[in-house]
This record gives sequence, C-alpha cells and structure tokens, in this order.
Amino acid sequence: MTSLDLAPEPFVDRRAPRPAVRRRAPRWRRATSAALWTVVAVGVAAYLTSLAVPLWFQAQGERLLIVTSGSMAPQLVAGDVVVLRAVSDASELKPDLVVAFQPVGSPNLVTHRIVSLHRLPAMQEVRDGSGRMEPILDDAGLPILQPYIRTQGDANASPDTNATPVERVQGVLLQVHHGWGSVLAWATSAQGRAVMLVPPLLALATLEVLSVLDGRRRPSPVRRSSEDRRVDAFVE
Repeated sequence: MTSLDLAPEPFVDRRAPRPAVRRRAPRWRRATSAALWTVVAVGVAAYLTSLAVPLWFQAQGERLLIVTSGSMAPQLVAGDVVVLRAVSDASELKPDLVVAFQPVGSPNLVTHRIVSLHRLPAMQEVRDGSGRMEPILDDAGLPILQPYIRTQGDANASPDTNATPVERVQGVLLQVHHGWGSVLAWATSAQGRAVMLVPPLLALATLEVLSVLDGRRRPSPVRRSSEDRRVDAFVE
C-alpha cells in the first residue's frame, strides 16, 4: 500500500489580543460630567413642567388666568393665578359668583364678582363710525332680550359701568393659586424658554466634545508581534 503523507495542520493563534487597560477618568472629569448632566435634567424638567401644567388643566376642561390688577383684593391680587371652569349655560351664573369676562369693546379679560342678573335688549354697534350702540330688533320690530350680568370688583366702590352679555363670560372661578402668576408668565415668555433650553443644549454640546477628547486620549489595543504568535504555535 502506498501511504500518503498528510500536510501538517497549520498553526492557528487562538489567543485574543490583550485588551487595552482603561484608566479611570480623573475626579474633575467625573464632577464636570455630573454637573453638566444635572443642568440638562433640570432644564428639561422645568421646560416639560411649563408645558404640562397648562395642558393638565385644559384636559380637565379648565383654564388658567393670571391676575394683573388689585380690583378683587383681598381675595385676588396681582400675580395670582385663577382656575376657570367654562360656562355651558346661562343658568349656571348666579349673584356672588366670581367670573372672568370680556367687556364689550375691550380685548382684555376682567375677573369680577356678579352682583345681579338682567334681561336687557341685545345691542349692536351702528355702522356709521360713531361708535354708538343700538338695540337689535326682531321681525316684529321689538328689541331682542338677552341675559346680562352686572359685575363689580370687591375692591371697587361701585359696580362696573356697563352690563356684560352672558355669552362674553369666559369662565367661573374655581381655585386661586397665590404667587403663581410671575412664575407662569416667565415660563411662557421667550426669555424663560431660552433660560430653560439654552443651558441644557450647551451642556449636551460640551459633553459631546469631552467624549470626543476622551476617545482620542484612550490607548489603542496592544498588538502582539509575529514572534509571539510563532512561540504560541510552537507551544501548542
């Protein structure tokens, strides 16, 4: 029989390269990272809270309104925030309720107490540029009556000059949060949003730069020479 010489099996290096020794970051580096992440967490939490609080009240069918005058002192003072519930029917309005309404001819909201209810002719402005008001008439030529409220601020000596149609009432007072006004106004302003968002963005950018620098300073894995591999193969 003829014997065949088999070629020797090639030596295979089964040893993995030695991992690089990762040095622990200095204390100042760890403290800097912790401070930057704290800035990110605080800024993002403050911004999300400024969005969530009004949305939470809206989900309950309520509305927040910042008090800007002292006409309802001492119950309401400038800087307070009132929680309003929308009015769905005129029968919900009664004397002594505090309501927020938009007076005729004014774009602003006023929060005063109802002192009386009335049914008065519905009025409309005369289209001659004079600003005069005239009653709205039905098909029979009679004035159309609609519910009105007379209001007065608790700190005012007399009722408001004009009665207000019920449909201009924006809501009834439910709660008062003293001192919320300045915080809410700041949080929803452009300056407040910048203060809450710009520092976290700068902190994230700084963290990214530090991460890149750490990667450049990190030692590369140790490569084994060919002589070491030949010795390993011989030993096997």
